[in-house]
Amino acid sequence: QGSELAGWAMGRWTYEGIDLNHNFADLNTALWDAEDNDLVPHQFPNHYIPIPEYYTFANATVAPETRAVIAWMQRYPFVLSANLHGGELVVTYPFDMSRTYWKAREATPTPDDGVFRWLATVYATANLAMASGQRRRCHHDDFARLGNIINGADWHTVAGSMNDFSYLHTNCFEITVELSWWQWEGGTHLCHLPYPLGPPWLQVHRGIKGVVRDSDTEQGIPNAIISVDGINHDVRT
Repeated sequence: QGSELAGWAMGRWTYEGIDLNHNFADLNTALWDAEDNDLVPHQFPNHYIPIPEYYTFANATVAPETRAVIAWMQRYPFVLSANLHGGELVVTYPFDMSRTYWKAREATPTPDDGVFRWLATVYATANLAMASGQRRRCHHDDFARLGNIINGADWHTVAGSMNDFSYLHTNCFEITVELSWWQWEGGTHLCHLPYPLGPPWLQVHRGIKGVVRDSDTEQGIPNAIISVDGINHDVRT
């Protein structure tokens, strides 16, 4: 039928009725409340924000798939990631949740907005379907005039997205690749969507990297906090 006829709900939820894209813990609200009260970063962290207690309860509405992905993310120190969606042809980057809670859409950049825009642009320019000036609009949004990238919250607000969770709970910078007009492929067309994922991954070699060592013993220091002037979001070694 195509996404225009099947509707956005088709194929979106799990058998248990959970939308996995909105199922991660909302860490944005806690961070922004702390910022409004001048608690960041001395009394409340600007990174590695802990998961709220309510989210860990056995009866919390958290899918087993979500719990498994979170455990995976906590086990390995990923630094770059992308999740793949259908329904549009655009790359979105965090924040996915608008800071003004009653706004359906509002540009809400992270402190690392320049990095995220670069990562999104690298993919969007390498994807021939996105970069083509002849392609039709997917629906009513003209993302081509924006370079085929958009801040997630400026498109539509999403609380508890994987992108925001990755950024606020781990060191991982994650983007969303909307790689097709089709919302629901019926499990038959995914093999025909092999758009290039190589260029974004090469960006892990950009910037500053190295080993933080004790100046006396020369031993590596695990979990050292790295702060960059002017960016209110630290990272850990």
